Amino acid sequence: MDKRKILVIYTGGTIGMMMDPSTNSLVPFEFKDIYHQLPMLPLVDAELTFTDLLPLIDSSDTNPDFWIRLAKCISDNYEKYDGFVVLHGTDTMAYTASALSFLLENLAKPVILTGSQLPLGVIRTDGRRNILNAIEFAAAHQQGQPIVREVCVCFQNALYRGNRTYKADASRFNAFHSPNYPKLAEVGTYIEYHKHFLLSTDTSAKFKAYTQMDNNVAVLKIFPGMSTNLIGNIFNTPKLKAVVMESFGVGNAPTSSEFISILEKAIENDIVIVNITQCKNGGGVEMGKYLTSKHLSDIGVLSGYDMTTEAAVTKLMFLLSNCPEKNKLIKLMITPLRGELSNE
Repeated sequence: MDKRKILVIYTGGTIGMMMDPSTNSLVPFEFKDIYHQLPMLPLVDAELTFTDLLPLIDSSDTNPDFWIRLAKCISDNYEKYDGFVVLHGTDTMAYTASALSFLLENLAKPVILTGSQLPLGVIRTDGRRNILNAIEFAAAHQQGQPIVREVCVCFQNALYRGNRTYKADASRFNAFHSPNYPKLAEVGTYIEYHKHFLLSTDTSAKFKAYTQMDNNVAVLKIFPGMSTNLIGNIFNTPKLKAVVMESFGVGNAPTSSEFISILEKAIENDIVIVNITQCKNGGGVEMGKYLTSKHLSDIGVLSGYDMTTEAAVTKLMFLLSNCPEKNKLIKLMITPLRGELSNE
């Protein structure tokens, strides 16, 4: 069989940087020089094409317009390639992976995001390993079909479902965690796929890339002693349509009448509120387990179950633009669309 065709899309970020000796600062390098940085690339069993998603950005500047451009790039090349690798800054990679998972419907090919903590042009870089692993994941197939058919994050010898990840460390190479969903694959002397955890895709369904997202979403992190004036001002933001509320533990929040009144009024004004736990390393929201969360479900706050904040924010942006009927939006928000939550 012919080699798998893989499109590698560089969007910006640390992984594509190298030291400029004339200025002693990091600058993006041109990917036409990639084989100098990775001389082992010709050994990869895939036909590689490199492209830049211009303008290149620092991942701190990601936004819905960027996600839509990236989704369109993948869509425009969907029939030409067997898999895609996206080179991305680490800071917001989990947001981009989550957004792409919703924008790319009926995805039947791998889209693997990776990056690095150290630039590719630095001697101890983790970028070389991450790029090579990502390409292998994107090219892996069995009986003529790709093994992976979803949006993933590849980092430090592991493959994760993209919309289950968050960046947990700013300096260590093991930067990404997926506390509520197992690794999809692990790299050692060989690659071990945990196939029963991979997303099952109907390969007969037609692939579709969406081109709209609505960013009228806010994140409200609850903390003890938080001013109700501040909370009220957030909910009075012009054009606000949805709020991801990061609560305590399994979904607990203050029970004061002022706080509840603000939330209740917001829901009456058609603002969708999704309850997400602040606990990052496992577990999710269980509305009603304690009285301090029962009052939230009673007034119509939605459970985010075990979704990450990144997944909840991007899912809301996606649904607000592509599902105008509120009752259907609410139903879809608490339903797993791309494996982003477990609601049982």
